[in-house]
Amino acid sequence: MSTILTPLSFLVVFLTGLLPTSEVFSNTHQPASCVRCHQGIESIGEMHEGLDCVDCHQGSPDGVTKEAAHVGLYVNPGDLNIVDNTCGICHEDIVGKVKMSLHATMAGVISGSRYLWAAQKEMNAVYAIRPVSDNDKNVPAELGAVKSLQALPHYKDSKQPIDDYLRNQCLRCHLWTKGSQQLGDYRSSGCSACHVLYADNGLSRSGDKTIPKDKPSHPIRHEITAKIPSQQCVHCHNRGGRTGVSFLGMMESDGYGTPFNPDGTTQTKLHGKHYNYLQKDVHYEKGMDCIDCHTINDIHGDGNIYSKREQAVEIECTDCHGTIDNYSTLRTTRNNIISNLKKQNEDVMLTGKVDGRIHNVQQIRSLADRHALPVAMRIKGHTDKLECYACHSRWAPQCYGCHVKMDTTIKGYDWVDESKDRTHQWEESRSYLRWETPILGINSESNVSPFIAGCQVIFTHIGSDGNIVSNKIFTNAAGHSGIAHNPIQPHTVSRKARTCENCHSEPKALGLGSGYYVSKYNGLDISFELERIVDEDGNQIQGTSHVGARPFNKEEIERIKRVNACLGCHQETPTIFWEKVIDKWGKAKNSKVHHDVLKELIRGATGLGMDE
Repeated sequence: MSTILTPLSFLVVFLTGLLPTSEVFSNTHQPASCVRCHQGIESIGEMHEGLDCVDCHQGSPDGVTKEAAHVGLYVNPGDLNIVDNTCGICHEDIVGKVKMSLHATMAGVISGSRYLWAAQKEMNAVYAIRPVSDNDKNVPAELGAVKSLQALPHYKDSKQPIDDYLRNQCLRCHLWTKGSQQLGDYRSSGCSACHVLYADNGLSRSGDKTIPKDKPSHPIRHEITAKIPSQQCVHCHNRGGRTGVSFLGMMESDGYGTPFNPDGTTQTKLHGKHYNYLQKDVHYEKGMDCIDCHTINDIHGDGNIYSKREQAVEIECTDCHGTIDNYSTLRTTRNNIISNLKKQNEDVMLTGKVDGRIHNVQQIRSLADRHALPVAMRIKGHTDKLECYACHSRWAPQCYGCHVKMDTTIKGYDWVDESKDRTHQWEESRSYLRWETPILGINSESNVSPFIAGCQVIFTHIGSDGNIVSNKIFTNAAGHSGIAHNPIQPHTVSRKARTCENCHSEPKALGLGSGYYVSKYNGLDISFELERIVDEDGNQIQGTSHVGARPFNKEEIERIKRVNACLGCHQETPTIFWEKVIDKWGKAKNSKVHHDVLKELIRGATGLGMDE
């Protein structure tokens, strides 16, 4: 029996870009009026294939014309504005959580930016894309959860330039909008932003003949899927911390429209940028995707309203890899089961959620049992106080000097309200880019973590009266510069770690800067270089928008630097030798004791006293 498609299905696919697979709808599940036009349309996916088109898209399938059939049609049933009447009928709990998630509220971007622009005194969130409240009487403040958030104001009301900048530039990736429809960024909105897949070029590969194959903004297939590849995540996660593109081993190049393709042509832009290709995250290199690590609570939200990503994300490296003392419990730090992690005999195995591949997850405890731990991991201070990725992220994207210009004489687009002429025109540029040797500091969990430039605000304002304010740098509520750094999990994990010398001897790694960039020669009214977040006395120079995060203090800097002098002896000498030294003379708790022990070692090795 032939398959018939109607105007209803046609418009659904045409406007939403829902992309089809090779499987064709059966007449059993599709109203005849829909498939009359949409011949060849694929199944919506095995988890939803028992549904009719109207169950999700509604409309008027009995209409005899396209216009009549599309009355009351939901083009994108996943749109958060109408999702309670569509996805929410079956997935009410998940939909409720998604609306409170950071993907929908953008509370982290908003709160961090407003704090660094001196528009609010609190580091935690006050505003979101839409007003949102947590009414379940369970608001765990110890995790950073808040009761409610207000709607982000307009510049005309708040008189804060950052509110205009957020609306015109930074907030194009929240779930209430389908975002920037350009190469690399094509997607839908709401639930469909993740669960309906788009190609980078936005072109359809549907069997539905009514969908143009040469016009972008269409999904790959007319299919809802839970198997979401990393490339879909990157349609949004390519700005800010850049963790999506970093995971794939990509970082934008610094101007000139380079690099080139092998044939000499200029590389096509993705996300509006040209890219350099660097070392991939080891998990991606092994065939894993974002959703293999990140849990449903990380992505959909857990029903609480959070201000920052570190408050919302429940997964940690040790949840899968365990610790020196313990094997993985197969649970997250918040004691939720990791669904794709299983114990198989003595091994821990992870099943890929996209392709079903099985991955053996190296257990730190098993390395310890075999006496195969690297030297750095045998140091208790490291395992107790460092994030795993402090050492295992050897590169991170660093965008120094965020120069932004607001021209109030020209109108711009508002990504929050999705309307034209509601903001002003903004232009972005930067001083320079780096990727090597990220700075280290203390994160919100009091652990050593990589830090990257976190919106180093250098603001120029062109007023409607022609007055110009150039290169203004804000001062936040704590008295620190709006030139800022923030802790991050860069998602650039490698098996090979940073060297001991890299962390213990390089000034930049300690937050002391590289010593090259002279800010005053570059038109900046600051006395420090853009890579310098602290001085030798432990005084914080740059701001941070993460609660509790800070640079190293003076004592920490001196202790870290002191270790560099020890590496010559301690790095290559077998551990068993030092165990014997400790047994005989005890630990060198201060410089005097260390000197005395060293004197005895040399006396014993040479038969000479220090005075001889």
